[in-house]
Amino acid sequence: MSKFTKALARLQSKPKDFTWSELQTIMKHFGYEEKKGGGSRRKFIHPGTNAVVSLHEPHPKPQMKSYAIDIIIEHLNEGGLI
Repeated sequence: MSKFTKALARLQSKPKDFTWSELQTIMKHFGYEEKKGGGSRRKFIHPGTNAVVSLHEPHPKPQMKSYAIDIIIEHLNEGGLI
């Protein structure tokens, strides 16, 4: 099972310990580019569709908040990626 496949399965199960690096793996696989904003603000932009997801990178711990996981799942579902 690939790193991407594992990360995607974990994302869809909405674990409390889902990490930012797992999200980066998923978004990179789907062709998104990560752009840094002010502070911890990050955008994932898909160059082909100009789809944008804007989130805060979690800190000091790498675990993402449950609302951010919901945003990503909804975005990927709407785009037909999952």
